[in-house]
Amino acid sequence: MTTSSSSDPSLAPLLRSASSSTLGSPSSQTSISDGSSNLKLRQKTRALRAVAFVVSIIAALGAGSITVFSLYGHLFQSRLHYTQFQINGIASAMSIAMYVPVPVIGYMCDRVGPSPLALFSAILLGGGYGLAAGMYRKGLAEVMDGGKGVKTTFPPMVLAFVVIGIGTSAMYIGAITTCAKNFGKGKYRGMMLVAPIASFGLGGMVISQIGSRILYEIQPDGSKGDVNVFHFFLFLCILLAALGLIGTFTLRIVDEQDLIDGAVEELERSGLLEGSEVFRRRADREYGTIDSNVEDGGLMDPARDDDDEDDDNDRLKKTWLLNAETRRFLTDHTMWWFAIGFWLIIGPGEAFINNLGTVIGTLYSPATKSNETSAATHVSIMATVSTVARLLAASLSDLLSPSPHSQYVQTGFPTSLPTLRQKLSVSRIVLFIAAAIILSIGTLVLASGAIQEHGERFWIVSGSIGAGYGAVFSLTPIIVTMIWGVENFGTNFGIIALTPALGSTMWGLIYSAVYQAGARDSPSLTDDEDVFCFGKKCYSSTFWAMTVCVWVGAVMVLWAWKGRDGWSRRGIVI
Repeated sequence: MTTSSSSDPSLAPLLRSASSSTLGSPSSQTSISDGSSNLKLRQKTRALRAVAFVVSIIAALGAGSITVFSLYGHLFQSRLHYTQFQINGIASAMSIAMYVPVPVIGYMCDRVGPSPLALFSAILLGGGYGLAAGMYRKGLAEVMDGGKGVKTTFPPMVLAFVVIGIGTSAMYIGAITTCAKNFGKGKYRGMMLVAPIASFGLGGMVISQIGSRILYEIQPDGSKGDVNVFHFFLFLCILLAALGLIGTFTLRIVDEQDLIDGAVEELERSGLLEGSEVFRRRADREYGTIDSNVEDGGLMDPARDDDDEDDDNDRLKKTWLLNAETRRFLTDHTMWWFAIGFWLIIGPGEAFINNLGTVIGTLYSPATKSNETSAATHVSIMATVSTVARLLAASLSDLLSPSPHSQYVQTGFPTSLPTLRQKLSVSRIVLFIAAAIILSIGTLVLASGAIQEHGERFWIVSGSIGAGYGAVFSLTPIIVTMIWGVENFGTNFGIIALTPALGSTMWGLIYSAVYQAGARDSPSLTDDEDVFCFGKKCYSSTFWAMTVCVWVGAVMVLWAWKGRDGWSRRGIVI
């Protein structure tokens, strides 16, 4: 009986204790080992995401330095004797250079990752601000020698700010794409995406305060003067080059292949992959079809061949998916309504930011200087309010607006329907239009002339435009990710982000033309050709037109949502 029991395999683990390890069976040891390695892998993944997130925030903060042009733009006029047209030429060239390459930069970021972009931005920003510093000092020397400092310094200065614009774009797109793809899941993905965007806005306040409170000129009486432009440019040269180099080693998309595989599965469920040669070949391999290269070389080194084939398949799948989503994005008519509306809304805000200093200069005549407000103050106000508005808009978007169940492109099929998680639901488009109206309040108040001779009221203008501008810029990438997914975010957002360059340039030229026309009728400060304008005539008609432009843009975005075959009718959750 005992022999029978001991030979029973089912009882062996209990009876043969001497031959059993105290650590368990080999399969149990393997499970523990796998669990430990998986835990370490998850910890490493979280650490990589956290480091990439922190560096993205800091990099975006540095990139926000481009928004402080108003801090020193008016000094190009008073110190280097540039005209308003020339100053707007520099600002417009910078804006165009920052926005026009965005589709290409976003395309490259989707395909090669943000790390190479960080290195690219370090080279451009360091070189651009270094060149600008040299040209500013050279211009001052020429003016002191009796010249105007314009002919020899203006073309290189334009080149410097073109390079700065491109470098800023690379740093900014790399930062927000990193956050969009690494944190595309979860209830608060909007906040995670907007964090670097808000940091970009906050960068304007931080950098402007450093310039006005630390890197300032000392007047003959010992008091603080304007920002020392030469030292300020050198500071930005060193800071941004260092940030770009750090980002080269830390900005990365974690588990990107899982993101691509998930997007492919989503499209497979929707039936949009039927007829694709790429995925038909993949299905054939899964069902046992043997490729010729396996017959020829796989028998010699099957492990290496399988790895190479998997890598090639992953690259092919990623390329096919991103190209297919780019085509879908460009052929979606609602995208064009949305992009044009964004252009009409954000253009006036961009132009106001670039010309804030000269607008403040028109509020008082040359004989009245006691009540003037400063450009640095309102750059800081705009940056602060804009940052708060970006964070608030993202928070309201996460808490009140409906969200699709996944981070991938919405097809309008049942797989894209949301999980209802709250009773109160406010569409992100409602928040977007509300932000546009707030922006228009600022342009409307300025156009009415209520601020003329009352610089103490200018905070109403800078605060309203800053809040509306910040919220619109915050909600736009969120809307892009919600409708068209995160896997091709760099390309998609880059295409839409191209439009502010057109708006900034157009309104900058209009403002300059009106300003220069008014300058001819303004009191002269010197015997030289007038470059200064004073009074309501310098800006009123421009800002009336801006107000109407913003309203038209809001109507276009509303049409993309509720119009014929719009997002609402297609079942898109937004």
